Amino acid sequence: MELLRRRIERQVFRLNGLSLNEFDLSQPPGDPGLFGPDSIVWPVHGDFTSMLCGGISALMLQMLHPSALAGVWDHSSFRTDMLGRLRRTSQFVAVTTFGNRADALTLIERVKRIHLQVEGVDNYGKPYAASDPVLLTWVHVAEARSFLAAHLRFKNPSLSAADQDRYYAEAARVAEALGAREVPKSRRAVEEWIAQMRPQLCCDERTREVIRLLLQAPAPSWPAKLVMGTLMEAGMALLPDWAQQMSGVSFSTRRQATLDRRIGMLAALLRWSVRNGAFPRAMRRTGRNF
Repeated sequence: MELLRRRIERQVFRLNGLSLNEFDLSQPPGDPGLFGPDSIVWPVHGDFTSMLCGGISALMLQMLHPSALAGVWDHSSFRTDMLGRLRRTSQFVAVTTFGNRADALTLIERVKRIHLQVEGVDNYGKPYAASDPVLLTWVHVAEARSFLAAHLRFKNPSLSAADQDRYYAEAARVAEALGAREVPKSRRAVEEWIAQMRPQLCCDERTREVIRLLLQAPAPSWPAKLVMGTLMEAGMALLPDWAQQMSGVSFSTRRQATLDRRIGMLAALLRWSVRNGAFPRAMRRTGRNF
């Protein structure tokens, strides 16, 4: 059984940002990073299965904004290297959440420099810049909302309303460090901000192409491909109802219940298998038991 566990863990690490081996989340001892073990961000971001589902949902939601989509479409290699794109995104979340403070700030500054080079005109003739504070806030809010929705559905549905608000307040630190402004920091503020943005959102040919490429993303093995298919479906199911309608997907009560059972079984397997992910590495660094 130990051999099987390690094989599954290796497959998982090939899919996420830890496979890039650029930052050591276990060092230096005692460094709490940007959040620390007493934060809400750590347990919310610490479950691999729910974070994968949330990350997929976040990307689908983000791409409904034409300018956010244009930045990826015009300046990213996602069409030829989807897995690499997902790994780099995973690395950013893992290091800014669980890495030591110096590494987290280094990666934030790197992304800020990249953003300064990402500008152009979107598919509707509107100029965009990845460094635009409003666009940065949209990307962050879509991500934070999706991560929390996945955590509530697949990991801890009993997370209190106060802790959900605290999650948004904590997660805003990274967005603000990247240049976002007036970042909403509670459930109510997030929902109100998204409602204000909805008139700017659409699902067009480009959006559908990104979703198609995401659903067809390569996997390191055929078992991983089967798992990714389930995760992709779960990501779509986490979208708000209006975003599902806009994207042309729907989930009946029966379909959702079946999907929840599949994710539950998959999560149990992955939680048994993955023992050296970002969360336990960071906990050991700070001297806490996991």
